[in-house]
Amino acid sequence: MDSDSRVWVAGAETLIGSALHSALSNKMHEGCLISGPPESALRDPQAVEEFFAKQRPEYVFLAAGLSGGIAQNQTEPATLMLDNLQVLTSVIPAAHRHGVRKLLYLASSCSYPRHCPQPMAVESLYTGPLEPTNISYAMAKLAGLELCSAFQRQYGAPFYTVIPANVFGPGDDFSPENSHVVGALLRKFDEAKDRGVSSVTIWGSGRARREFIYADDLAEGCLFLMENFQSAAPINVGSGTDHSIAELARLCADTVGFAGEILFDPSCPDGMPEKRLDLGPLQMLGWRAKTPLPVALGRTYEWYRNLRNSL
Repeated sequence: MDSDSRVWVAGAETLIGSALHSALSNKMHEGCLISGPPESALRDPQAVEEFFAKQRPEYVFLAAGLSGGIAQNQTEPATLMLDNLQVLTSVIPAAHRHGVRKLLYLASSCSYPRHCPQPMAVESLYTGPLEPTNISYAMAKLAGLELCSAFQRQYGAPFYTVIPANVFGPGDDFSPENSHVVGALLRKFDEAKDRGVSSVTIWGSGRARREFIYADDLAEGCLFLMENFQSAAPINVGSGTDHSIAELARLCADTVGFAGEILFDPSCPDGMPEKRLDLGPLQMLGWRAKTPLPVALGRTYEWYRNLRNSL
């Protein structure tokens, strides 16, 4: 990408899309970062087709599509799956028809098999059953990965897939219904601290392990990959460190200043037992995430408190 290339972030209202938009705003000349249709219009092939015909983006970051935590994946699997499939079938074919020079699709680490060898390498994709608690969403993200690969094979299209670790940061969803684990924990401890309660109960056993990446780091990694990566195989992007949910809960409690007891409810699902990404190919290209987890949690919580106070 040159500094005056025409770049579009599909899904600029999402957590990842917002971080990408900010990173690109600091890099590109004014007017080069294209404003696309509203998020809701990305499910409409005609609206997307008209956008491409008029604006002619050269580089596309595809970060659109609904996502949620375990609770939303259990209660709204059809909504999550259909929404992501509609985005894919609107944006990717239009990008090909209008000669996009490069497209980077953001998939999900939940697309790896439930009992995947650790760290998870892209060679393990499709080798086993998916995690039941998010299988519908994971299938949709796999469909996006496969659609990019299919356009590569059939047309030589420069469409590539990034698989991020669990993403969090300012702009995350903190709602009780739809939040991912970091947003859910920070909100729980914040409310417990304000109410003065002595304990907080967390879903699951606390033993499941996850790798997290700060949204701003992921955005920088995606910009790096847009300029330095082209491969038929997807590439993982993560922080290189993983934590149990119990360890994460303690870090979140410390970030908030909650000093009470943390309890766990093993009757609630853990999700995948472990998700740690193989970052070898990414590190060989020369990129590593730079924001320590406690620092990233602090920035995320500060954003949430400012938002809560403004409301």
